[in-house]
Amino acid sequence: MTETSPAETARDALDAWRGALPDDLYAADSHLRELNRRSLSGTRLADLEVNAAEFGRRVPRVVAPLVATYERRDPVLESWDGSGRRVEHIDFDAAYHEAGAALWEAGVVANAAVAGYSFEQATLAYLAAYEGEMGHLCAATCTTGLIRALRRSDAPDLAERFLPGLTTRSYPRALRGAQFITEVQGGSDVGANVARAVAAGDGTYRISGEKWFCSVADADVFLLLARPDGAAAGTSGLGCFLVPRLVDGVVNGFSIRRLKDKLGTRSMASAEIDFDGAVGYPLALEGGFRLMVTAMLNTSRWLNAIGDVGIMRRAYTEAMTYAVHRRAFGRPIIGFPLVQRSLARMKAEWLAALYSTWHLTSLDEAADRAATGQEADADDVAFHRFLVNANKLAVSEAATGVVRLGIEVLGGNGTIESFSPLPRLLRDSIVFEQWEGTHNVLAEQVRRDLARLGLTGLVFDRIRRTLKTNGHPVTDRAGAALNALEAGIARCLEDEAHGEMHFRDELTKAVRILQVGLLAEAARTAEAETLGGELLAAAGLLFDEHVATDARPADDAGFAARITAVLGEDTAGIGTPGPEAGGSG
Repeated sequence: MTETSPAETARDALDAWRGALPDDLYAADSHLRELNRRSLSGTRLADLEVNAAEFGRRVPRVVAPLVATYERRDPVLESWDGSGRRVEHIDFDAAYHEAGAALWEAGVVANAAVAGYSFEQATLAYLAAYEGEMGHLCAATCTTGLIRALRRSDAPDLAERFLPGLTTRSYPRALRGAQFITEVQGGSDVGANVARAVAAGDGTYRISGEKWFCSVADADVFLLLARPDGAAAGTSGLGCFLVPRLVDGVVNGFSIRRLKDKLGTRSMASAEIDFDGAVGYPLALEGGFRLMVTAMLNTSRWLNAIGDVGIMRRAYTEAMTYAVHRRAFGRPIIGFPLVQRSLARMKAEWLAALYSTWHLTSLDEAADRAATGQEADADDVAFHRFLVNANKLAVSEAATGVVRLGIEVLGGNGTIESFSPLPRLLRDSIVFEQWEGTHNVLAEQVRRDLARLGLTGLVFDRIRRTLKTNGHPVTDRAGAALNALEAGIARCLEDEAHGEMHFRDELTKAVRILQVGLLAEAARTAEAETLGGELLAAAGLLFDEHVATDARPADDAGFAARITAVLGEDTAGIGTPGPEAGGSG
């Protein structure tokens, strides 16, 4: 009998690892199911779970192979057709459109048609993000923001004309949206924008100017900011306009200068675009910047955070299943305490981001309802203004760290593009950090909002509410830390120079304390004892790592037990660990 070589044994172990990855994403995610069942009930919950279960099976079985195909081919700009006519066409691999059909048919955009279905949309986007699928999720996000802008504008004729195409589940018939805000001289300083809007006398405007960073450059409908002649300087003078890609089948007064050669999210086309007399329909001549922020940017910040949470879930799943099946030095590497510690850190960050972002999702529903004239809790709407920015800052920053930890668990294999999706997810997560405002920009936005709108009391009251659900030591410690933090944030608001330097640190701690409270609150009411134990242990790990000033794991007799509790049952039932293989990763 031929003896199996060590190399073949190692390859068998790798095959077993890949076979252990879930092929039913919704069924495999007990925390996602728990959150949805805490948030919804009745027919709405039942419908969501049926759709999520179906889509959760389609992502790994249908979408994943398509992503693996088209991620190897970047979009290509074709400015002219064979007859020399300007077409500004962007060509994608056929697999790209097949994947788009799967997302659109599931309802990742259609759920935005009316206010009040944020959980449905969040669930689908999170499941799709397991593949890091920003080639379409960015378009879905921008289209959602455009739908909301139309729903909230005083332009019923435009809503009637464009909403059916924007909200359809039919990918071949769908209109996809994009937001073009940034100009080269301004960047985040939107008030420096100089693109012009000249009234045409028929209710439309002619838009001229350059837009520097245009994601979803192949979109069918653009939402952009331009300054009407005679309007004030700064953001207050910017109007918000809807610009179709084509007018009567002809390119609508724009040219694509070039596609951006980005670090990540490469399957989605970003470009520099020049407008020269493009027909634009006004959605808001006054308050255009406000409409863009509340309808488009805040929507993007919410859905970007969901994309980050999905990336974290995938990174943790890859690393955990790998650690169970990969053997080195005589045992599965899951048996090494440092590997366990890395995995527990990854899981704690993922759970914290999942629970804070689902909390934001409930606030997003309230804000969307309020913006369309429906009844909503005013404090929910105000807290949403804080959390949509603060959560995006904390979650996007955490996601990059989680993917890096995952790569470390896989060792050198983790850096190989064909071995796992982690290199691509790392690149994408870094791009996520820059979208819709860098960390510094978001922190400054929150600081100004707290000072101008007097939201500090509400924010601290809401965070304290999550910490009063039980008398566990971690919530007691978090409460004490929050009391100390309150004074620090007050100083940042009173002393502008001090705040500009230090508020970001204080804000990040505030979000972390909120996450600790949300995890502890969920642990108390979790249906399954095992889930509750994971959440409470994650809360303790998160607090010690990001908030506590006196945490010293080496002197904590319960630290190892906390690591084990965070991992819970993830090391069981994944499959029989593969036989021993040499190497360290």
